[in-house]
Amino acid sequence: MQFPKLELHLHLEGAAPPAFIRDLAKRRKVDIAGVFDDQGQYRWTGFDGFLSTYDAVSSALTGPQDFHDLTLCVLEHAAAQGVIYTEAFLSPDFCGGGDGIAWRDHLAAIEAAAETAQARWGIVMRGVVTCIRHLGPEQARKIAICAQETAGQFVTGFGLAGNETMFRPQDFVWPFDAAREAGLGLTAHAGEWQGPDAIRATLRDLRVTRLGHGVRAIEDASLVASLAESGVVLETCPGSNVALGVYARLHDHPVAKLCDAGVKVTVSTDDPPFFGTTMTREYEGLARCFGWGGSEFARMAHTALDAAFVDAPARKLLQKRLEETCPTPT
Repeated sequence: MQFPKLELHLHLEGAAPPAFIRDLAKRRKVDIAGVFDDQGQYRWTGFDGFLSTYDAVSSALTGPQDFHDLTLCVLEHAAAQGVIYTEAFLSPDFCGGGDGIAWRDHLAAIEAAAETAQARWGIVMRGVVTCIRHLGPEQARKIAICAQETAGQFVTGFGLAGNETMFRPQDFVWPFDAAREAGLGLTAHAGEWQGPDAIRATLRDLRVTRLGHGVRAIEDASLVASLAESGVVLETCPGSNVALGVYARLHDHPVAKLCDAGVKVTVSTDDPPFFGTTMTREYEGLARCFGWGGSEFARMAHTALDAAFVDAPARKLLQKRLEETCPTPT
C-alpha cells in the first residue's frame, strides 16, 4: 500500500523489534530470555501477559543511548512502510524512572534520533508524554509535571495508557488539567477493554480530543452519534484489537461501521512486533475486509493530520506532501 500514512497511536517501547531487544539485553547483561518464543518473537498470553512482557522488554532499555538507538530503528521501519508522520507515546516511567532530570536526558536522545530520521528518511516524529494508568494517579501527577516542563515543538501531547480497568478517569483530572495548561494536545486510552460508559466518563472528565482505540463505542448508537457530532477522533488499532482478542477477526472489527456513521477514525499499529503487524498490513487488511481504497485512505490520512498534535510549520510541510500524492477527498 503506497499511500502516505500518518500514525497517531504508537508506543515507543512496544515498537521495538525482538532482535533489537535481544541484542541489547545481551550487551546490557539483562536476562529476559523468557519473553521470546521459539521463533524469536515476543511471547505473551492475554492482556495481562502482554503487559508483563512489555515491562520485561522495556527493562532492557537502560539509558538515553538505548532510547536514541530504539527511536532511530523504529522510525526507519516506519518510513519503510510509507509513514510520513508518527506520534510516539513516551513514558518518563520507562525513560528515567519518573525522575525529571533523567527524563530530560532521555528525551534529548529521542529527539536527536528523530531529527536524524527526518533528515535521512523524511519521516516527522512528535512525542506524546504518557502516564501509565495502573501505576496510579499520584505517579501520573509526576509524569504530568515532566510533560509540563518539556512541552514544546517536540513534546506536543499528553496521554493515558495502561490497564484501562484500573482507576477511574476522574482520578486523573489533575494531570490532564496540568497538561492542558501547558498547551499539550490530549488523548487517552478508552473503549478497548471497557464499554461506552467508560468512554463517556473519559470524555467528560479528561476533555480529550482523541481516544486511543475507542472502538467499543459501537455498542451504543447514541454515543456513536455524539462522537460523530463532536468530532472526537478515534485512534483505532484493528490488528492490535484482533491479536488481543477484543474482536475475533478483522471482519468483526467496527472501524468501517464507525467511519460510515461519520466518526473520525485513524489507523495505527499500537505495538507492532507484539501483534505481528505493520502499517502496510493494517492498510491491506482494511482493503481486503472492507473494500477500502484510495478515497478512504486519503480521507483517513487527512483526518490524522487534522488531529495531529503538531506545530504549524510541520503541519504545512506534511499537508503539502499529502496533497502531492493524496489530495483531499471531495
